[in-house]
Amino acid sequence: MNDIAKQLLANDKKINLVYAFNGTGKTRLSVAFKDESKAANGGNHSGVYYNAYSEDLFIWDNDIENGELDQKIIVTKSSLNEYHSGIDELKIHEKLKPFKPQFDFRFEYFDKRDEGIQQIRFYGKDELNDLKEEDPLPTPRKISRGEQQAFIWSFFLTLYDVEDLTGTGKQEGHFFIDDPVSSLDDHNIFVTISSLMDLVEKYYKTRKIIVTTHHIGFFSIFADWLTRGEKSQKYEDHIQIFKLKKNNDSVELLGPRREVFLYHLELLKTIKEAIDSDAILVYHFALLRQILENIASFLGVRNFSFVLKEIGITDDEKLAQIVNIMSHKTVFRYEFKEPVPDNKEDIKRIFNGLMAKYNFVLHA
Repeated sequence: MNDIAKQLLANDKKINLVYAFNGTGKTRLSVAFKDESKAANGGNHSGVYYNAYSEDLFIWDNDIENGELDQKIIVTKSSLNEYHSGIDELKIHEKLKPFKPQFDFRFEYFDKRDEGIQQIRFYGKDELNDLKEEDPLPTPRKISRGEQQAFIWSFFLTLYDVEDLTGTGKQEGHFFIDDPVSSLDDHNIFVTISSLMDLVEKYYKTRKIIVTTHHIGFFSIFADWLTRGEKSQKYEDHIQIFKLKKNNDSVELLGPRREVFLYHLELLKTIKEAIDSDAILVYHFALLRQILENIASFLGVRNFSFVLKEIGITDDEKLAQIVNIMSHKTVFRYEFKEPVPDNKEDIKRIFNGLMAKYNFVLHA
């Protein structure tokens, strides 16, 4: 990971998009990149990071002892706290607006404001609108996982703007953004991509932007907007697209010229290799489901059971249920477990049906 981090650090392209399967090490790469960039900058931070660790800074206090009447997020202290005082709540609302939030929020700072935000309480969408200063606040509520991620993402987008305004020269080198779309629905994935395009437009000449993801839809759309969108000519000399791939006991960072770049083909190729080597594992159901959902979306249908029927599967509803169960993260949890023989045959049936129906060409 440190070698790959050095490779990304040495790359002179400002926009770096990296695709990787879950479990390959995207979060570890962000940590390695932070360490390498600090070492190259005399031990000082030279970037701002959004990853699983960033989300872990926001911890729910569910107030179980008091009947959940005072639910709130506790903000763990970090090196970012010194910048909290520059965050404008109105700007966060502005960043949140495209996500169509059904909640409002209030920051509560430490007594010494320069120590940053201590906690955040959330309320119904219109509950704070007409409150007078002397009015008591309504009972705070808990927001959903998807709402929470949209809020934290908007928080960091606003933080990036604060960093740009400080004029201190601190943390102005790069952004490293790891998987900003987990727990988001399709609409909010598009909103997130749009916000990233705004970030690219603002900073692509001055800061390195590294985005990693395991989400094929997010990757495909973002790559398409960067390379073929209306502003793609501006970015063509500034962008590099990679794939982070396990190779036996090591991990490689590969450019698209060296590997398959159409990722539905990459998934099919991965499944074929597993079938050919009799190494089918439970997580291959998750890859297969992504392929089926992509094809269903392309065909304009809602359920991928339609695709199963199209490829000659007679028990399509039953097999769709099996794929749903086996691809659920609580089942496979990205662990390399071997399924029972019947489930292996299910994967082979679906794979062979897809290849026969759609004639996909898989590169060796």
